Amino acid sequence: MTDPIAACRVAIVVSRFNPEVTDGLLKGALDQLATKGVVVTPADVIDAPGAFELPLIAQTLARTGRYDGVVCLGCVIKGDTAHFEFISLGASLGLMAAGLATETPITFGVLTTYTDEQALVRSRDDAENKGREAAQACHATIAALRRIRSELAVA
Repeated sequence: MTDPIAACRVAIVVSRFNPEVTDGLLKGALDQLATKGVVVTPADVIDAPGAFELPLIAQTLARTGRYDGVVCLGCVIKGDTAHFEFISLGASLGLMAAGLATETPITFGVLTTYTDEQALVRSRDDAENKGREAAQACHATIAALRRIRSELAVA
């Protein structure tokens, strides 16, 4: 059975930093959206240099009006400096602000781990893949907003 909101259009923004992890997150997100009948074309997948750049790209995509939601994928692994905290905080707050500003679901599929191993575990091709979870959250939020907006339009 096709999902009732399979006709939605979703973009995916993926950080190219830590590709051994983000490629797995991307596969998980694409697989999850496919199970819902959502078609994501290669043109709908946009590369970002790193996690810090995700919010601006996601907000720009949302403002085009072409997409019902944007899934953001990245990976920040703690090193020896405070850089990890600044990038993680900037990405998370930036994505939240972009979603609120555009009233478009922009989901946070950015791993913030302490080790490479933790990141690899969360990007494996299994049910625990965090890219899969971010795609599911985006799809569910699109559905919730459509329901809310249609009910308000009728009221």
